[in-house]
Amino acid sequence: MELKVRDFESALKSLEDIVVQLETGDLALDRALELFEEGIKISRFCNSKLEEAERKVEILVKTADGSLKETPFSEEPEGSEA
Repeated sequence: MELKVRDFESALKSLEDIVVQLETGDLALDRALELFEEGIKISRFCNSKLEEAERKVEILVKTADGSLKETPFSEEPEGSEA
């Protein structure tokens, strides 16, 4: 089965549609497995796109002297307590 999505947004929409279909429970087992397999592929595609974006994202932080400093993207903003 070839992945038909080309961008993150359409992939996410396709994944949402698959979830809705699977949640109805009105599918034959073969069709449900086929949709599940397609959903896994789309999920992996979305994950790779997010990882790619995370690698590219750099947050520009102004220093005290007004210059810009590139810092790697992190999930937790600096100074926040978990």
